[in-house]
Amino acid sequence: MTGPIEIRTVGSIDEICKDDWDGLANPSNLPYDPFLSFDFFAALEHSGSVRPETGWGPFHLIATEGNGETVGIMPLYLKGHSRGEYVFDHGWARGFEMAGGQYYPKLLSAVPFTPVTGRRLFAVGENSQQIKTQLIKYAVKQGELQHLSSLHINFIEPELVPLFEDEQFLIRSDTQFHWENQNFESFDDFLASLQSRKRKAIKKERRVALINDLDVEWVTGDELQSKHWDAFYQFYTDTFDRKWGTPYLTRSFFDLISETLSDAIVLIFAKRGEDYIAAALNFKGSDTLYGRYWGAKEHHDFLHFELCYYQAIDYALTKGLNRVEAGAQGEHKLLRGYCPQKTHSAHFILHGGLRTAVKDFLIDEERFVEMRTDALKQHLPFKSSND
Repeated sequence: MTGPIEIRTVGSIDEICKDDWDGLANPSNLPYDPFLSFDFFAALEHSGSVRPETGWGPFHLIATEGNGETVGIMPLYLKGHSRGEYVFDHGWARGFEMAGGQYYPKLLSAVPFTPVTGRRLFAVGENSQQIKTQLIKYAVKQGELQHLSSLHINFIEPELVPLFEDEQFLIRSDTQFHWENQNFESFDDFLASLQSRKRKAIKKERRVALINDLDVEWVTGDELQSKHWDAFYQFYTDTFDRKWGTPYLTRSFFDLISETLSDAIVLIFAKRGEDYIAAALNFKGSDTLYGRYWGAKEHHDFLHFELCYYQAIDYALTKGLNRVEAGAQGEHKLLRGYCPQKTHSAHFILHGGLRTAVKDFLIDEERFVEMRTDALKQHLPFKSSND
């Protein structure tokens, strides 16, 4: 280091140099994560999807050395609600407010609307751990200065759990379902690893999903056009209207990522002739395909499974990727070859009484998560050594 570290907050990603952000968030020695790229965060802000009016006030931390060099970044938001986070603390909020407290606003470090484990503290080099610790301490101090209820860091890397525990954060676990390439060379290789009954079920689902004159199209990179985004956005908004209300992402967000991140985008469509019927949006990292959103304008049995799970596996195998993460929740993924994986989040509860209640809750919840994960592993569809 060339002097003491200075940390400050900024109210927009535009106050941070793109090269500094990308160099720290996606260094060349680590797998590329498209959700950590400057362009992804910038598209969220520039499209109006993320702004104080939507309950996501940018409050990013930037650490600099005495010579002005940026050495650390922590994406951070002042949140006015708990929507779009996929780590559910609504019960904590209700309990605290029923007791006379004010849960919101709170501080959150996360990739908005994205339940993907990844780096939340950007720092590299021999002093990176020290810088990460200083970013954490500064974030806690900001919560104290503003008299907030809590600070949350969602979907943290497992190896950083001890670091957060050292800073008195409470750790919360949950389960997702991921597909791993176990040296498969084709989808048939993957099927051959399954129990006979499960293999036959998947073959039937794939056959039924596309029997109504439907074809599948993968669209990525320079192939992406406005017609693709128009169709997908219709599916996306229809899904939100039916399930959750107002969509998180604006139409312009998709135009922006199409301009800046097209090589990391994979749209998987079902179509009849030139008419798009359904689609799944995926992002591609160095070794992982991440499924994010799905929608359709017609109902077809098993089409969701085909586009979101089986086509994702097909794509991963074709492109030499080792992993598919198909989003949050969904035990139905288990029988389709997606295995349970633990995720972690870290929570600093600034109010003493709330902290005690949350700590007790997490002890009980952790027991449940462990039992559930163990039970799920008993129902994996793969052949046993005795088969």
